[in-house]
Amino acid sequence: MAHINIEIKAKSNNQDAIREILKSKNADFKGVDHQIDTYFKVNNGRLKLREGKIENHLIYYQRENKGGPKQSDVTLFKSDSTSSLKEILTKALGILVVVDKKREIYFIDNVKFHIDVVEDLGTFVEVEAIDNDGTIGKDRLLEQCQFFLDLFKISQEDLISVSYSDLLLQK
Repeated sequence: MAHINIEIKAKSNNQDAIREILKSKNADFKGVDHQIDTYFKVNNGRLKLREGKIENHLIYYQRENKGGPKQSDVTLFKSDSTSSLKEILTKALGILVVVDKKREIYFIDNVKFHIDVVEDLGTFVEVEAIDNDGTIGKDRLLEQCQFFLDLFKISQEDLISVSYSDLLLQK
């Protein structure tokens, strides 16, 4: 299934404050997921296998690298952690990098929030406004992202234009 996301990612040292804001907005807390994202070597876009207790997907996405809210075109395949998918992809494509993180997952309507602790990188927050069926539209998704950017008091300097995988590869 393919859908459009508008997302922001930022360094965050005020995760407690963000957690409190989400609680005050009656966000739906889905739990804490220990996720291993294995990125594979591909010619276009990004391909990663996410292994967690809550989320298990093969994810292909294309996204512009820019600091503010950015569009991602995402295709998800629900995977099974007991399958040989990881082994096949590793043998066929090779592993680019592995991202190991603890992620708190929250939802308010169509907006998903991640409070992340990423091994070797630090603490982050992500806001992902999701349009699963084309009924919300890019403008509304951008507004939603901007609203939470302001609400969480995230500064422009803290915004990150690339993925965790890129940050790890730059180290």
